[in-house]
Amino acid sequence: MERLETGIHAGRLSPAEYEANFSDLHPRLDNHEALVAADRCYFCYDAPCMTACPTSIDIPLFIRQISTGNPIGSAKTIFDQNILGGMCARVCPTEELCEQACVRNTAEERPVEIGRLQRYATDTAMQADKQFYARAEPTDKTIAVIGAGPAGLAAAHRLAVKGHSVVIYDAREKSGGLNEYGIATYKTVDDFAQKEVDYVLSIGGIEVRHGQRLGHDFSLSDLQAQYDGVFLGIGLAGVNALRIEGENLAGVDDAVDFIAALRQAEDKSEIAVGRRVVVLGGGMTAIDAAVQAKLLGAEEVTICYRRGKEHMNASEFEQDLASSKGVIIRHWLAPKSILSQDGKVAAIEVEYTRIVEGRLVGTGETGVIAADQIFKAIGQSFEASGLGSLRMESGRIAVDGEGHTSLHGVWAGGDCVFGGDDLTVSAVAHGRDAAESIHRTLISAAAPAVAVA
Repeated sequence: MERLETGIHAGRLSPAEYEANFSDLHPRLDNHEALVAADRCYFCYDAPCMTACPTSIDIPLFIRQISTGNPIGSAKTIFDQNILGGMCARVCPTEELCEQACVRNTAEERPVEIGRLQRYATDTAMQADKQFYARAEPTDKTIAVIGAGPAGLAAAHRLAVKGHSVVIYDAREKSGGLNEYGIATYKTVDDFAQKEVDYVLSIGGIEVRHGQRLGHDFSLSDLQAQYDGVFLGIGLAGVNALRIEGENLAGVDDAVDFIAALRQAEDKSEIAVGRRVVVLGGGMTAIDAAVQAKLLGAEEVTICYRRGKEHMNASEFEQDLASSKGVIIRHWLAPKSILSQDGKVAAIEVEYTRIVEGRLVGTGETGVIAADQIFKAIGQSFEASGLGSLRMESGRIAVDGEGHTSLHGVWAGGDCVFGGDDLTVSAVAHGRDAAESIHRTLISAAAPAVAVA
């Protein structure tokens, strides 16, 4: 076998190989395929798949609408609950949510392809530029939304539909948040994230101001004084540190930055990757980074996770996908130190681990894995300034069941809140529900007092 060039280099593959490697992971169903897939649904009463969906989409109804040749109506059913249903159809871990709950699993161990059917319906409507919503009579209320990610976009859209005016502040150059910067390229091809943003904003009444960072360009108190309500959907900006020797060597990179750079690259051949790559972590970010390193032409890609396969946050489907692409997943290994040669990464020393009395401990046995590039994917942390006296819980924003924070007139949702599960679909639900709460609060406050005789 031809040996690839040692070190971190771009252009390891031919243009045709890049195009093939980063093609759509699950292409859209055609009309016939959609009808066949929809025909497998039992259209259950009190369907468990619907209960398993964080946004509570009426899944049996939207599939029945597809089966009767009405994909546009199906899309309306989806968007009523999840205005970012197109992206969620692509990136949701359906194998752990709606499809896992599908009753077809009991008899056949093969669920209805809910995710792909959802994509079929939403793509059909978006490509036809079918708009289902019109703004209500404009109110005199203006709400600030911080973060143009899934939670912020969902909140902004629902508030705009209610007739309120919304101003979104986002620190990046593009809207979309995680959907634009944090998802594997092969899951969302053809710039779909921006197409969805445009679709959401087309309702009107929403202004987006990019390059505006909370704590730098404005504070939460500034917004409270200026707006009738504030929604915080600021996500997770920090990356957890390894805190081991060699972490700052050239060739040790954050997986989230690697994924973002690849998503924004017009030419994949310009993204450099090592010949031997090690990814540290066990979640979706680790899988996405590892698979894409392999697709960019890395010869050896190894994921090292400190616990067992059953403890990984990445779904079994994603783990199998990584293995199918040639990624090696090794469990019960914790990073101990990063070894260098000429100031660059040469290898990583790992220690074997095990669980003793419920605690993860090192066994004292170590090994070395050769590497010229290491990606850190050991989790993200909440980092924000300018929040004033906002109450926090376990390092994230504390909220109640409707998204209220400890400050009057301030709501929050998505990954930045305590109890969030770091899923796009959950962030959408948070934003949608907080918007309803904001609307009720504003309307209640504006209602005239009723005289009591």
